[in-house]
Order: sequence, then C-alpha cells, then structure tokens
Amino acid sequence: MTSDIKQRIAQIQRGEVPEGYKKCSVGIRPSEWNCKRLKEICIINPPRTKTKSEKATFLGMSDVDESGHILCQNLIDISQVKEGLTSFEKGDILVAKITPCFENGKGANTKELCTQTGVGSTEFHVLRSKINADFIFYHTLSRTFRRKLEIEMTGSAGQKRVQTDSLANYEIAVPYIQEQQNIAAVLMTQDKIIELKEKLLAEKQHQKKYLMQQLLTGKRRLPGFSGEWGSERLGKLFYERKETNCETLEMLAITGTQGIIPRKELNLKDNSSEDKSKYLKICVGDIGYNTMRMWQGVSAYSNYEGIVSPAYTILKPNHNINAKYFAYLFKMPEMVFLFYRFSQGLVDDTRNLKYENFKKIKVLYPKDEKEQTAIVEVLSTADHEIDLLQKNIEQEKQKKKALMQLLLTGIVRVNI
Repeated sequence: MTSDIKQRIAQIQRGEVPEGYKKCSVGIRPSEWNCKRLKEICIINPPRTKTKSEKATFLGMSDVDESGHILCQNLIDISQVKEGLTSFEKGDILVAKITPCFENGKGANTKELCTQTGVGSTEFHVLRSKINADFIFYHTLSRTFRRKLEIEMTGSAGQKRVQTDSLANYEIAVPYIQEQQNIAAVLMTQDKIIELKEKLLAEKQHQKKYLMQQLLTGKRRLPGFSGEWGSERLGKLFYERKETNCETLEMLAITGTQGIIPRKELNLKDNSSEDKSKYLKICVGDIGYNTMRMWQGVSAYSNYEGIVSPAYTILKPNHNINAKYFAYLFKMPEMVFLFYRFSQGLVDDTRNLKYENFKKIKVLYPKDEKEQTAIVEVLSTADHEIDLLQKNIEQEKQKKKALMQLLLTGIVRVNI
C-alpha cells in the first residue's frame, strides 16, 4: 500500500475530505461518483418472464455458498416449476433474505448458469442490474451491505428477513461504467486466485485420502518394509486414562476438524461446570475421543497437556506403538464404521463408545513401530502442506475483503 493511499485512509478516518473527494449520503467518496439507490440501478425481484425453453436451473439455499459461488445446478422441467418459487434469469444476482443466511453472505452471481432461466428458494431476493452486474454483486458481498441491512431485518427471532423496501432503498456510490468494469475485473482476478488455490487444496486433500487408504491398509508398503502385519484388540494397544483432580491444567477441547486445541480458541459459550474435579487429564501423546461422537470421527492425537470434559474418553498408548499412526487409522471410514457398530444406544443421538466396547475392536497394523512412524511422517507431511495452503487461502480471502473495502468506496481508484 502506497503512502498516498495510507494518507487518504487516515484522512477519511478522521472525517476529512481528501482532494478529489466529497461527502455524500454513504460517506466520503470520489467527486464524480453518484449516490444511487439500488432500485435506481437494478430491477428488484423482477416478475417471471415467459420462456420457450423446456429446462430451468433450480437453486436452493444449500446450492450457493457465503462467497457467492453456485455449488450445484439442478436441471428441472419448466412444467414442474411450482408457483411461488423465486424466478430469475442468467446474469441476475441472488441475495438470501432470511437469517442467518443473509448475515453469512449467502447469495450468487448467476452469470454462469447453465440455462437462461432459473428458479429457486423463496428466500432469495433477485437483483437485475442496469449497470455492471459484477460491480453490484461485489457490493452485495461487502460487510457494509450485510451490516446495514441486518439492522433493518424484520420478523421474529430465527425468522427475520430483509424486506424488499430495505433492499430497494439501499444506497451505493456509483462510478462511471469503465471504472465499474475495472473494479469488478480486479476482484474477479482475486476470486480466480482463490478458486485455483481451493482446487489445489481439494487435490491435496484427495491425495492424502488416497495415501491413507493405501498406507494404513498395507496395500502399499513404504521402501524398506516388508514384514507381515498383525492384528490385535485395541484394549492391548491403549489403556484408558482416568486421572482427575488436575484443575490447574489448561482446559482443552477435542474437535473433529481442528484436533485437540485449547478450549479458549473455540468461539463458543463456556457451558462447563466451575467444578473441574471430575475432568479428565490428557497428556501429550494420548488420543482423546468424544464418547458420544467417536462413530462420527471425533477423535484426535494430543499435542497438549490439559483437562477435558468427562464426556470424552482418553486413551494412553502402549509403549511400543506410535499413537499418531492410530490417530490417522481412527479416521478411516472402515474404522469409523466399526466404532459405530460397537457403540451402544438405540438411536444415534444416544449412541456412545465407552472404553469397555472400544477395547474389543480388533485392528490390523504394522507390528514394526518404525513402519508406523514412517507412515506417520508421510501423512504428517501431507497434513503440513494442506495446512499451509489453507492458511494461504485464508490470507487471499482477507486480501479480497480489503480490496473490496478499498475499491468499492473509491479509496483506491482503478481508472484506465
């Protein structure tokens, strides 16, 4: 960021108007930009148009994400379209109207729709832009747009909606068409960068699954290892750790996606009891799992020492095994299915896998701890690459948010 832009941002934050800018109803904007209500530059919720096409694309709320991407396009016969569904055309912009979808940024730019006509959830608003549609679309993704209209939502808790009038009267500052196109082009380029990296991430995640399937089943052996694998019950490989009264240790949480992390890192209300005397100790090298959710893959290797809720089961590994190997093994679909089979309970909400049943499960594994460790190193390397790429993608997403804030307000100009 140049010193000129930093100076301009500082001036605007102080409420000063830089040279070439003006104060208007939406804040300080470039002098030649004009404030417009959305109803002046878009047709809001246009009526359904007649079409000779036999097919339409249906988009439900689950078919779009918080970044405006269409995840799935479902082709249906026009004759099957029910009255009351939201209708739109290729190139229209969809904005979720209901909570929490609106606040989360759900919507879509339909310019890549596979049919000319579309129908969707009744919980979508439709914007048909009279100016550059991409420019309008990025405004609908902005924090300013979401926060302003969130305040104006009406209805009961859990059923609040953005009303058509609120959307129609929302104001934005509009530059000349060429600058609209330039702004959209910069943001689309950033979207492309994110999209390419997300595809690479999906490939790496697929590769890791393939490696797990090959290495953890013995279908593929690493160089230098050829000994036979053996089978053993988990009760011979892991003991249950039942230590309590460790209240001075940090409280941890066991998650399905983030592993074992300090409880304070989760943005959740703390419902734990003040009395931690029954909380279980977990040590570095242990494996912890959610007793009620082991059959959903909620288990992890611990890199921390701390305490966890008694709702978890803590496994202390035998001295001659590599616990990380089994942490990977426990994520395999075949193992998760076994955990489900050995869990007790009449319905899924009450199923639990206590240690008494966990220890009965028999697994096939390499008896040579060196082979276990070698497999762990391969999978850990894959995890590290995935983690780095996920962090990089998050940085690119933050960069996009910053670009939107700078470009859509005219703080940074992209004239020819």
